[in-house]
Amino acid sequence: MGDIMIIPIRIYDMDLSHRELCVYKYLCERANKNGVCYPSFKTIARESSLSESTVIRAINDLEARKLITKKGRKRSNGGTSSNLYKLEVI
Repeated sequence: MGDIMIIPIRIYDMDLSHRELCVYKYLCERANKNGVCYPSFKTIARESSLSESTVIRAINDLEARKLITKKGRKRSNGGTSSNLYKLEVI
């Protein structure tokens, strides 16, 4: 198995909603050793059995809680790509 970010046990003491916890755990499982990953909303939704709108709300909530930072990415042709997520140290 490749390098994945360990889910910090403190996350369970933060009173996160089910959607926040589900998406945060998903991002941890997909992040590299630097805490970075870039799955699309659609991929997160499909692989975690949530709707895209629920994933988007969870991402926004996690960002507001400063558990992640989100950065838009562009393709070389100028189109948009999936966001880059950085898991913050808690």
